[in-house]
Amino acid sequence: QVQLVEYGGGLVQPGGSLRLSCAASGTFFGVYAMSWYRQAPGQQRELVAAITSGGSTNYVDFVKGRFTISRDNAKNTVYLQMNSLKPEDTAVYYCKTPTGYWGKGTLVTVSS
Repeated sequence: QVQLVEYGGGLVQPGGSLRLSCAASGTFFGVYAMSWYRQAPGQQRELVAAITSGGSTNYVDFVKGRFTISRDNAKNTVYLQMNSLKPEDTAVYYCKTPTGYWGKGTLVTVSS
């Protein structure tokens, strides 16, 4: 069974940075695309960024130029570097496999 564990969230001031990590179990990791989603209070879960097994990336418009997704297949880990954070980035951030496995999420709060 696949297990995903996100960490790295926390409280940060507007304009600050955080790096989220998602550690995956299993030997599948290197062949899968991986995605980061987020869910703000009272909102639906939404895609933030995705990365293919080969390292090609894709971002939604509201994070382009601020967030960077990357992966280290040797460590079975995908990252989300978040810069220039805004209060509207406050959400629980989740990673996801294309087969539908989710982690439990990590909370990011952007507030002064």
